[in-house]
Amino acid sequence: MEKENRNKLIRIISASVLLAGSVLVERTMNLLIWQLLLVYLVPYLVAGYEVLTEAAEDIAHGKGMDEDFLMAIATLGALCIGFMPGAEPQFTEAVFVMLFFQVGELFESFAEGRSRKSISQLMDIRPDIAHVKRGEELVDVNPKEVKVGDIVVIRPGEKVPMDGIVIDGTSSLNTVALTGESVPRTIRPADDIMSGCINLNGVVTAKVTKAFGESTAAKVLNLVENATENKSKNENFITKFAKIYTPIVVVLALLVAVIPPLLVNGLWSVWIYRALTFLVVSCPCALVISVPLTFFGGIGGASRKGVLIKGSNYMETLAKVRTIAFDKTGTMTHGVFDVTAIHPENIAPNELLHLAAHAERYSTHPIAISIRKAFPNKNDGCDVKDVVETAGQGVKARINGKSVSVGNTNLMESVGAKWQPCEKVGTILHIAIDGEYAGHIVVSDKIKKDAADAVNVLKAEGVKRLVMLTGDKEEVAADVAKTVGLAEYHAELLPGDKVNQVETILKENAEGTMAFVGDGINDAPVLARADVGIAMGGLGSDAAIEAADVVLMDDKPSKIAVAIRQARRTLRIARENTWFAVGIKIAVLILAFFGLATMWMAVFADVGVTVLAVLNAARTLK
Repeated sequence: MEKENRNKLIRIISASVLLAGSVLVERTMNLLIWQLLLVYLVPYLVAGYEVLTEAAEDIAHGKGMDEDFLMAIATLGALCIGFMPGAEPQFTEAVFVMLFFQVGELFESFAEGRSRKSISQLMDIRPDIAHVKRGEELVDVNPKEVKVGDIVVIRPGEKVPMDGIVIDGTSSLNTVALTGESVPRTIRPADDIMSGCINLNGVVTAKVTKAFGESTAAKVLNLVENATENKSKNENFITKFAKIYTPIVVVLALLVAVIPPLLVNGLWSVWIYRALTFLVVSCPCALVISVPLTFFGGIGGASRKGVLIKGSNYMETLAKVRTIAFDKTGTMTHGVFDVTAIHPENIAPNELLHLAAHAERYSTHPIAISIRKAFPNKNDGCDVKDVVETAGQGVKARINGKSVSVGNTNLMESVGAKWQPCEKVGTILHIAIDGEYAGHIVVSDKIKKDAADAVNVLKAEGVKRLVMLTGDKEEVAADVAKTVGLAEYHAELLPGDKVNQVETILKENAEGTMAFVGDGINDAPVLARADVGIAMGGLGSDAAIEAADVVLMDDKPSKIAVAIRQARRTLRIARENTWFAVGIKIAVLILAFFGLATMWMAVFADVGVTVLAVLNAARTLK
């Protein structure tokens, strides 16, 4: 592209110098009109030979008429018009029009190139190399050749080549290209890492969990690169419009050139000139180039913020969203159990947690794992033995000579402990020591920090109905809905029930479109059924991400509003370009018909408007 622009600039400068020489020859020498034509043909062909050859090739290959054809026929007509009786030669104007057209094409190419370069730099996340551990040696291989289970070493400053799990080393990752977040993420052993991130400091060793084609970087690049395949209604309309529009314009120009002189016995040269001006004005390149570029830039700008939109058609649907249904676990909450409250009785809170963690030392239940995570120091010298787990009740163990029971109310009653109820919502883990009640621990799924803000912002953005659909218990769903500010929720739903609820909401949705936001495998059918499916891409299942139309790379609900705003802004800029281009063209066409528009004005209505529209389209990247 840079070489092509450089060559075009050289041709423009050369043609300008030759044009100046032609004007000087015309004013100093008394040449016949055909001799003068030959003089002006030199700068004309230098400036426009590319346009002429492309127009001829398109016609020869049956591709129809485009802006090159219209510009060629208009300028060639201007060169020939001087040979008509009573007509003034238009040689200078013909060369100037072609020259100005090339200048406009150059600026347009620069603007479009900058837009695409911005997106290319933005998506520069493809890893170049992977250091694979083979025995005691490190072997540099192409990431495509790395297999699941291989051990890779990532040095400071390098891109993470594959998705994996850290087995050694601590570091910070720059995740801005994937999630849009500028704050580095700290990683330690057992943490997941995503390909495409940049390792900032420490050396990290990781075990590969996904093949290259299934890695985060590969999926992100594939989504963005293929996003333009799903065209919006606006883009499809423009493509079809251009194919029909150009032949109609040529016929209209022909009628302008022929009918008025026949009816009013006017000068043929005047009306032919007006018809040629009409042709130049009518070039549809402003619409054909700027509208697709607007959507391409909008998709790139969204990905810069950690929002992947799989096509411009989904951007149109997003812009019209007035109803959103949310999944709860993994969407409004983290989807991971944590200790959220400790209520001791006659014992220190940390000691209560300490005893519970030791009693749950060998359990694989998610609740037990969350207790051990809250008190990870298992090697503190305590004597733990006689561990017995009772299904549906809990665990008993002897810790430092004391009988410790950890579980639900049934277990407390079986050991004779008088348990106390808790006002907190979540899973309540009661603890008794030697048959005496010692307190309880609340384990629950934490609500995401930005969940409530996301709901408020969406309401401010004009989303009329917000509803949560979850398979969790009624009391848990009610608590989450109240905390985040949702007035409507439906709990204890199976996957099929969620689909039925979405069907009902779609039927009731009188205004706009509906979005569903989810992350789990069970959400895939609902994501596919909604007008637009939005998946959590960080922790979301592959099935959900595949079924969704929009992917949020950092799992933040607040990014839903970002996606909607970006979609609306992109559509607004596309409409601005459409109305601006059409409005200017209509105005100049009217002026051209009445002989009030010169070819200079015609070129501005074509090339000038195109350049301005492309520059306006580039705003979607910001």
